[in-house]
Amino acid sequence: MGLMAVRAYLTEQLGALGPVQEHHFRAGIDAGTNLILKLPGQRPELDPMLVAAHYDGPLHSIGADDNASGLAALIELAVHWKAQPPQRPVWIVAFDQEEWGMLGSTALAGELKASGQTLKLMVSLEMLAYTAATQSYPHPAMRASYGDRGDFIAVVGNLGSATMLPGLASRMGKHVITKVLPVPDAGRAIPDVRLSDHSPFWDAGYDAVMVTDTSFMRNPNYHQMSDTIETLDLPFLAAVTEGLKEGLEVL
Repeated sequence: MGLMAVRAYLTEQLGALGPVQEHHFRAGIDAGTNLILKLPGQRPELDPMLVAAHYDGPLHSIGADDNASGLAALIELAVHWKAQPPQRPVWIVAFDQEEWGMLGSTALAGELKASGQTLKLMVSLEMLAYTAATQSYPHPAMRASYGDRGDFIAVVGNLGSATMLPGLASRMGKHVITKVLPVPDAGRAIPDVRLSDHSPFWDAGYDAVMVTDTSFMRNPNYHQMSDTIETLDLPFLAAVTEGLKEGLEVL
């Protein structure tokens, strides 16, 4: 019932901005529905940018950071780009069944690749609202480069997106501390960086990034009933969202 309520809410919110396409998929016995809103850009001939967040939540968790925070940013970006169109078209996508192995994003990435659809960039918004005094990493050596405090937003990209990362970080950095991590080979050597809807797009050959507060490397409430709105840093989420507006709309 919770998932259906979230789907209905998203359909209402995004539907106020334009026609929402229901993209149905099936993976084995599992079926789901992605929601897609296509916003025109100032130059419709340009390749679209796909900006997404998953709307399913983990079992036995409130899911405030994972991933209501990503959805809140996604809706705000859609409202902003409806009123102030960026250069290129933007596809706003709410993915289903991320928690079951990125099923919704795998289905869409595969269909887009099979149809020959090109994308400028795919952006996955994955947990955007938690800050902490301490920060862990998948490799201890990263601490020297990224620091001890969990006060930044991370942008993790494959090598195809690497040329976009410095400019993106610079523009987002006007609003929030932003640190980038380019990873080779679709992140296969660091499995933790593949745990969101960007990774099926990496595997399909698209340039893609994950924007994240680093999830369980910072947030002890990950996949717990304690993942509530009271634990979130809402000014941080607002700053991340403003950074995304400025960072993405000129790509």
